[in-house]
Amino acid sequence: MPLPPLHPPRRRLTALLSLLRTLPVAGILGPTLLLGNLLQMLSVVVLPFSRRLFRAINRNIAAAWWGGCVFAARWLHGVKVVVTGDSLPVAENAVVMANHQSMSDIPVILDVACRNGRLGDLKWYVKDILKFAPGVGWGMLFLDCLFIKRDWTEDKDKIARVFRSIVKGRVPVWIVSFLEGTRIRPPKLLASQEYARTRLLPVLQHVLIPRTKGFVATLEGLKGHVHAVYDFTIGYVEAVPSLAQWTFGYARRVHVHITRTPVGELPSGADELSSWVMDQYAAKDLRLDRYYRTGEMGA
Repeated sequence: MPLPPLHPPRRRLTALLSLLRTLPVAGILGPTLLLGNLLQMLSVVVLPFSRRLFRAINRNIAAAWWGGCVFAARWLHGVKVVVTGDSLPVAENAVVMANHQSMSDIPVILDVACRNGRLGDLKWYVKDILKFAPGVGWGMLFLDCLFIKRDWTEDKDKIARVFRSIVKGRVPVWIVSFLEGTRIRPPKLLASQEYARTRLLPVLQHVLIPRTKGFVATLEGLKGHVHAVYDFTIGYVEAVPSLAQWTFGYARRVHVHITRTPVGELPSGADELSSWVMDQYAAKDLRLDRYYRTGEMGA
């Protein structure tokens, strides 16, 4: 079963000290996010003359702000993201798939991207409605992020255009997707397990059955441009923090295990690739089970 939500600290003094540490940084990151939006809007001026320069400007704006978030978690609250598994080549284009337990998964991935020098290259699959949100949502509009609705048939043509633009522009990318489609919760896990039984699929305990259509389309749309798939298994300690709890430093340690698979080693064909993803999530489920019992991710 998924880990329970993290409870706030019982001691009021602990919560107060965390608040006092966080507020000054929030007072900086909040306004600079909107300033970043303004700079991104101004960058449109260079777009008719150089799409490469336009992308470089927006890449650096994103890397700077996301880097500030990583810095705040590491140095303000002492958050430690423990990374194990495969090492990642420098400047390799990749598709990143990760299990999804909380919005705090996002700053965890930011930390991993930061240590690999890829913060500005992140492209996220995100809900379409987010593009109307000032700050992060507006910022993603300038980063070739993939805004999707629930219906893949409605999204696929729009996403294909984004992929063509990325390939044509030789844009460095980590395409990040939570293949479960939603954050895991007990009712959703029960529904996923029932679906697995009816389809004779593995009945998973710690992750949901992955949705594979978008993953297959991503590899097809970026064929020749991405060179590997990175499977991130994110494991929290005892309980899962919300994004607010992460921001206030209530979670001090999280484990990420990385499995890297070169594209050349993936099976061909949509059905075979979907089966491969299912196998990866079954392995991820076993890895999380071991982690929750022993504190070790293993191989």
